[in-house]
Amino acid sequence: MYLTAIARTARYRTGGPSLIGPRAHALHSIALVRVGLFGLLLWVTGCATLPRNAVPPELTAAAVIPHMPDVRAPAGRPSPAMERDLAQSFKQESREDFPPGPDGVIRYPHLGLSGGGANGAFGAGFLKGWTATGTRPVFKIVTGVSTGALMAPFAFLGPDYDDELRDFYTTTTTRDIFAVGSILVQLLRADSLASTAPLKTLIERHIDAEFLRRIAAAHERGRRLYIATVNLDSQQFVVWNMGLIATSNRPEAVDLFRQVMLASASIPIIFPPVFFEVEADGRRYDEMHVDGAVAAGVFFSGGVFRFASVREGQGLSRGREDFFVIHNGQLVEPPSPTPRSLGGIATRTLAASGRSGAVGDLFRIYAVALRERAGYQWVTIGQDVQLGGAEFFDPVKMAELYEVGYRAALAGPVWSVRPPGLQADQPPP
Repeated sequence: MYLTAIARTARYRTGGPSLIGPRAHALHSIALVRVGLFGLLLWVTGCATLPRNAVPPELTAAAVIPHMPDVRAPAGRPSPAMERDLAQSFKQESREDFPPGPDGVIRYPHLGLSGGGANGAFGAGFLKGWTATGTRPVFKIVTGVSTGALMAPFAFLGPDYDDELRDFYTTTTTRDIFAVGSILVQLLRADSLASTAPLKTLIERHIDAEFLRRIAAAHERGRRLYIATVNLDSQQFVVWNMGLIATSNRPEAVDLFRQVMLASASIPIIFPPVFFEVEADGRRYDEMHVDGAVAAGVFFSGGVFRFASVREGQGLSRGREDFFVIHNGQLVEPPSPTPRSLGGIATRTLAASGRSGAVGDLFRIYAVALRERAGYQWVTIGQDVQLGGAEFFDPVKMAELYEVGYRAALAGPVWSVRPPGLQADQPPP
């Protein structure tokens, strides 16, 4: 996945045909040389490091965001702070958002948005189409990583923000996301191949104090928004409680909210990591965070809480969860010959590995659904859809993909209710 992006970055810099365009297999030999030499360049520059004030290893577990110690938790184990906040959400929620059904059971829909770069246009279109059907629910929990992290706050706020997602995923160009200088200079002097200053500006344009006020209002109505990053120092998947940031009333809340979104979409090596100021043992340090998709392409809780247990602990035994996952990618790509070259073989191998990881994510959420006796639905981009355009973020291709997502939702939407490869005769949860 990342080598593919690196090769694309090199081609974008030189103005040649993109690796995601229709001429992907007719690359000029110099592009393949660049890809092949990338490992050597990393080896040559590996000894060069930029200064930083990293958290001492023995203090890693104690590091917190100053004045906001409970806004995040490492995945893989229950977090008392996250569980307390989730328990509070059941006291805050309204019957208007989560009414009991005729049988007295309250349904809790949750939405997971995956990574996928420009393929997020599919998810944006799907959400708009879902709204048009009149069946899109109010989500109790919305999660996102990578491009899903950029989408999640808008999806969380509901249909009123569908048009903002449409504009972003149909008008954004590559130059609105990142800028590439000399790759050799970047390798020698910096920590990435490109600058995400344009994306940072784009996030700042949309995420302001009024936007955070709306996120806070939704949080105080008992709904939750989680975005994930990867802490490269601890090598842990980190779940951020974005609504808790929004309700903190701290003057730095807007900047922190933006930082988390940027970090979750910062592909390592390609884009620079995002540094968070943390506090441990009375001193300030920094943590290095990158794209959450390094660890998981989509997630529900990350293991920081068990939803049903917390719900039942609040006396709500008559509840049922429904997991919805929008996968902004393809699990099966149309077959085509692999170029007999280092770049072609490496790119295809890592692409297959990425798809395998996506399948694993879907199975992981399915396992949670089985344990919680919850509903499970997911959708992905069909095999017959041709992905990629003339550049990373090609507005023409993204507009086409947006329409694919929109039409897919209008068709029902039609969900898969078992993870890929599971026998069709096996009953869903």
